[in-house]
Formats: sequence, C-alpha cells, structure tokens
Amino acid sequence: MHILLTNDDGIQALGIKTLAKHLIKAGHTVDVVAPMRQQSGVSQCLTIFDPLRTKHHEEENYHGIGVYGTPADCVKLALGSLMEHQPDCIVSGLNMGANVGPDLFYSGTVAAAIEGSQQGFPSIALSLDNHNPSDVNAQCEHAVRLLAKLPLETIPKKRVLNINYPDCPIDDIKGIRVCANSEVTWDNVYQGCTDPRGERYYWLIGARDESKMRSDSDIILLRNKYITITPLRFEFTDQQTMKLLNIDSL
Repeated sequence: MHILLTNDDGIQALGIKTLAKHLIKAGHTVDVVAPMRQQSGVSQCLTIFDPLRTKHHEEENYHGIGVYGTPADCVKLALGSLMEHQPDCIVSGLNMGANVGPDLFYSGTVAAAIEGSQQGFPSIALSLDNHNPSDVNAQCEHAVRLLAKLPLETIPKKRVLNINYPDCPIDDIKGIRVCANSEVTWDNVYQGCTDPRGERYYWLIGARDESKMRSDSDIILLRNKYITITPLRFEFTDQQTMKLLNIDSL
C-alpha cells in the first residue's frame, strides 16, 4: 500500500520513526509528513492566518517533510500539494500516550486521521498507553501486521479506526477488542500557582471519574491489557433534534 504517515508528537518522535521503518520493511510505500514541533492536544486546528512552511527532514534510513503546523495541516497539505500520488490510506501515529475516552476530542493524532477520513481515505490512529517508552519496535511490528488484516476496503467512508496498545510487553497482551469509546469527561480541576513574578497560572490536574466507565469500554479494556479498536464516525447532524425543531416561520 501507499501510506501517508503523520502524527502529533512531531516528525522526530520515536513512534513515527519506528512505525515508518516497519511499514517500509513490510513492503509499503510511505510518505512521512508530520509537524516539526509537538502538537498534542491541538485537535483539528488549522493554520489559516499564517503561511505553512515546510522543511525536509533527513536521517539515516528515515526521511520526510516537516510542517510548521498542526496534524490536520499536515494531512491537508500533503494531499493537496506535497504528494505526487494519492495514498491508499492514512496512518497517524504511533502516538506516545493513549487516545481513549474524552481524549478523542482533543487529540492531534486522532484529528489527523479524522482529516484523512473526511477527504475520503481509510484512516487509522495508532497510540500506545505510555508517554515515555524507550523501545516501541514490538508494538509497531504488531501494528503493521494488524494493518494488513483490517478490512479497509469494506469500512464505510468517513470513518476512523482508533487503535490503542496497552502499556505492557506484546507477549502479555490478552487479545484485541473492538469496543466503544468511554463516555466520560475530564474533571475541571486546576491547581493554581504563582510564578516568581507574582503572576498566577494554572495546571489542569482533573481526573476521569472511573465509576462512570463501562467495563467493556476502551479505557478499562486498555488497562486490562487488551488492544482496543474503536470505529469512529463524524456525522454531526442530529436527525432526532431536527424533527423537534419543526419551525416554519419566525
């Protein structure tokens, strides 16, 4: 396959470099277009008031185009200007840190896959439930094998497959579960602090209410050492509420 590979951790991140290596080893053609800087938490933000600048990134056995923009910028720019041929699918990752539960609303990793799906391409977001791993070769190798098994040609248009790996050795993984996204939110708890100049600032420290999590949802299954796959769709029109808003005139 011809794959557009991106992420939100940046083009120099361990996850994307390792995943690119294993995709190429498996015989795929890979175009890497990823942010030059860390872009976690930017969701589907687009750069519209500044120019998008790019920089070719070259390392031994790894190269791509870095974009001074967001993950969604990377996908749109790659599809519109940077790639000579359209890809067969778009892969975003491997992200450092899980994207489950409420994280889907904020994740740049998932947002890049969303952008790809909205453009009509099969799109996959890959994440690992570890923010600072030293080696992700096993997860990336497994992800490449999993990618080959996914029925991408039968999945409806404008869908994203959100895949998360647990923080454990591959041999300790209990299996794969196709599951729902956990419908919880982050508590709005902030720790207020004072900087050396006497100005106030805040850190978000809120947690997720575990009592509201279903045992068969992504967060709990991931914690219990399952790879989770959650199909996502983004059709925002609420047909039920449209019927309630039956207003003929002002």
